[in-house]
Amino acid sequence: MDSKQSDLPGYAILDTAKGSITVELFKDSSPEVVDQFLDLCHRGHFNGMLFRHVIKHYVIQAGDSDKLEAAEDWTLKGKHYSQLDTSLKHEAFMLGTSKKKRDNGAFELFITTAPIPDLNEKLIVFGKVVKGEDIVQEIEEVDTDEHYRPKSSIAIRSVTLKQSV
Repeated sequence: MDSKQSDLPGYAILDTAKGSITVELFKDSSPEVVDQFLDLCHRGHFNGMLFRHVIKHYVIQAGDSDKLEAAEDWTLKGKHYSQLDTSLKHEAFMLGTSKKKRDNGAFELFITTAPIPDLNEKLIVFGKVVKGEDIVQEIEEVDTDEHYRPKSSIAIRSVTLKQSV
């Protein structure tokens, strides 16, 4: 790890309406994605962002739905992050985003709630929940409509970045 990477925060604490979720960020294996995520955190981008899709035994997803295509557009089209580490798999409690880099400032993030190997070629993992798995599971259990949208709003209130936890 170069000195620039070692100076970056290694953890993000997502304060949600249900409680806090602490995520270790994979600075070495997903540097471009982590850099973009950190920049957006510094700008308060995720403050107030809603979890838009909650699919039991699959994922909880937050993002800029007005700036993104539908969730099923988790494809390999468009401009991609150049340094993708495909060795990171979609086990339970992994933090990830689309492989498609968007220049419009949109960013979606998801946390898997179970191992999901069919996402390995579609989405990129850039972190892992290290504390707050119970909060992820609580969010996963909310009532949703037929499109997997929560019937009651669940927001990321803020994101705090830390060197260590």
